[in-house]
Amino acid sequence: MSFLGATRGLDAEPPFLVLDIGGGSTEFVVGTSEPEAAISTQMGSVRLTERVVRHDPPTREELDRLQATVGDVLDEVERSVPVRDARTLVAVAGTATTVRAIDLDLPFYDPDRIHRTRLTVDAAERVLEKLAGMTTPERAALPVMAPGREDVIVAGAVILVEVMRRFGFDQVVVSETDILDGLGLEMLQG
Repeated sequence: MSFLGATRGLDAEPPFLVLDIGGGSTEFVVGTSEPEAAISTQMGSVRLTERVVRHDPPTREELDRLQATVGDVLDEVERSVPVRDARTLVAVAGTATTVRAIDLDLPFYDPDRIHRTRLTVDAAERVLEKLAGMTTPERAALPVMAPGREDVIVAGAVILVEVMRRFGFDQVVVSETDILDGLGLEMLQG
């Protein structure tokens, strides 16, 4: 459903890799007009933060451990799903939209300014560096930070950046449409 919601009417080169970074898991779905391969991993922003991060802001060692942990999971993803066949990376959900909102330096969260815009890997890395250098209260004070995301956004941003680096995407399409939109489309078509 996330794949359908994220890719319907998208003006970009298929096949697509849809990335859905959640709190407890991260999903990877590859396909052209519909999903062709998918994997759900036990790697999410909350889960990684709880396992690895003990300091606020995280230490360099903790950031390195986050990257290594994500890398191990991406090994599994690459063995299970043809992620390198994808031509366009599409990221849905709060981590990607928040990172893009910070990159755009928005004065408030504006989904219309974020939807289907492109975030470069360089910009994602800059936002990650900025967030990793802030305390949780400093991140919470950002005008685009959803309550409850400020303590786990660093781990989520690490996932986003590492996926882009690992699979060679110099940019990602950030989508505000995801599983709920996909469910709606499915109901209309059915």
